[in-house]
Amino acid sequence: MTVSIVGIGMDGRATLTAEAKNAVETADLLIGAERMLEPFSRLGKRTVSLTRAEEIAALLGETDCGAAAVLMSGDVGFYSGAKKLLPLIRSLPSVTDCGIICGISSPVYLSAKLGLAWERMKPVSLHGLDGNVAVNVRLNEFTFFLLGGRMTPSAVCELLCEYGLGEVTVSVGERLGYPDEKIVTDTAANLRGSSFGYLCCVIIRNENCLRHIPSAIPDGEFIRSEVPMTKSEIRGLAVSMLNVCADSVCWDVGSGTGSVSVEMAFRCPEGKVIAVEQKPEAAELTAANARKFSCDNIRVVSGAAPEALAGLPRPDRVFIGGSSGNLAEIGEVIRGANPDALVIVTAVSLETLREASELLGDCEITQLSAARTRKLGSHTMLTAQNPVFIIKGRFR
Repeated sequence: MTVSIVGIGMDGRATLTAEAKNAVETADLLIGAERMLEPFSRLGKRTVSLTRAEEIAALLGETDCGAAAVLMSGDVGFYSGAKKLLPLIRSLPSVTDCGIICGISSPVYLSAKLGLAWERMKPVSLHGLDGNVAVNVRLNEFTFFLLGGRMTPSAVCELLCEYGLGEVTVSVGERLGYPDEKIVTDTAANLRGSSFGYLCCVIIRNENCLRHIPSAIPDGEFIRSEVPMTKSEIRGLAVSMLNVCADSVCWDVGSGTGSVSVEMAFRCPEGKVIAVEQKPEAAELTAANARKFSCDNIRVVSGAAPEALAGLPRPDRVFIGGSSGNLAEIGEVIRGANPDALVIVTAVSLETLREASELLGDCEITQLSAARTRKLGSHTMLTAQNPVFIIKGRFR
């Protein structure tokens, strides 16, 4: 038996490629969601409505026919079930060949309708997922969102407004490729509260995007109070030493104003930062700075460590700016969650330096002494900052 995994484009009619059309018409069996199968009901083929990869593979393993086609919406290489399904089908003894036939995806289709080039567009799937919206829009001029579940166009626009991005341009594509297709373009502020159907995607343009990953953000750019903050020089070096990946899960223990959380968040737009802070005022400041810098991938947890760390997602990177004397206990929780998590501890006292270096085992220690210029009459003077130790390692 030969099997084709077919991308049928937007609606299985106007956007169906000639190759896909041939695969469907020559197949003995068509498999897919009801919406995928409906355009081909007139062909009189045997059809089975299934969506789960395991169920589709099981059916094919029990089926005796010459050719089967599994129908997928859009393109099979863009947030498609084909990724999981392909190896399952190829492992079936009865399948002699399994090929993939590409289709027209929603970002390609909507970009063409809007007259946009899409090669620099950041794709994000929110289809049944809680992904990061604002931080991706902040970092990219064009961002495409595949929507579904509770993440409707209105919800996306509401979130953008909450994180200071109400003036970005949002283009909503509803039921693309169908006779009742609708495309609406306006600002996020004007579109929040609007009602759209289920089959939607959006392209967001932010002409004032950052175009770079901020590092050592000046202290004065953060919302401040008397809450302690890791200074920009220390922060820039410490966060760079963590080597945060795009999809990292980061913990910021003792987040204070949230300055470290913000810089980590910009580096993991596909991941998340969990900021843990025991002082209510500081926790509120962290949340306020997350909103100011459009970092919706920051989650603030109010509570004291180590108790507040229980049940948090497994960390890849951890910054500890304040432990309130509980460094050993915090280390036990981190080691239990992920013994390979890379950890940075900052210390200003020799006692904390000694404890951190013992707990982190084979660690790397950097001592940073910075000085800033200040005007004194007609002269420019240097004012020294407190020296800080940066300890990098893993809890053993």
